Amino acid sequence: MFQRLLTRAERALPAQCAVCRAWPAQALCERCVERFAQPRTRCLRCALPVPPGVRECGACLGAPPPLDACHAAVAYDYPWSSLVAQFKFNGQAGWARSFALLMRSAPWVEPALEAAQAVVPMPLSRARLAERGFNQSLELAKALALARTNAGLLLRIRATAAQSALDRQARIANVKGAFAVDPLRAGDVRGKRVAIVDDVMTSGASMFAAAQALRDAGAAQVTGIVFARTDEPGA
Repeated sequence: MFQRLLTRAERALPAQCAVCRAWPAQALCERCVERFAQPRTRCLRCALPVPPGVRECGACLGAPPPLDACHAAVAYDYPWSSLVAQFKFNGQAGWARSFALLMRSAPWVEPALEAAQAVVPMPLSRARLAERGFNQSLELAKALALARTNAGLLLRIRATAAQSALDRQARIANVKGAFAVDPLRAGDVRGKRVAIVDDVMTSGASMFAAAQALRDAGAAQVTGIVFARTDEPGA
């Protein structure tokens, strides 16, 4: 009872913006959102920045990824990189609500969510889940589309090394065969439109591997939806 009252009191108190420290404000004030979350023209297949009027980057035209579309809300840069680190490494799962709001505000995301028949979070290995205490991608998926979030559909069947220390080719090799659809639930994928949710997309290796697993299980359409995207193709 005391904890519930304390939580209500905390929510009623004014707060500082986590970026500019404006007081009082929401977790992210309107001025910082306007300054740091302006939409960018991005490749519709991998979400890398492209010039205005261009639909797909050269890499996706030459070798189309297993995604039909991919959408990102912000660049993985200041201030978002540090806030994402707080979110998933410091146990601050509450950031999912603010991030999901920005994701829904990004171009094409709302229609993609409405079209998806299943929304799946990028799965974590058991070791990383135990270390963090929650799956940040699952929290984002629930904040975006709770009723259609299917946490057990896409499985991580092999633990992998941390991607951050690897170059692009090593990342691709690292996650090859790391994902699969639960064979007992393949009917939830076959012929369906599926959206994969993740917090950060860097090289795209993990997202592409997960999308390929869904393709192999018969998904009719696969869309990636991420909060932040690195803006360098080799990152």
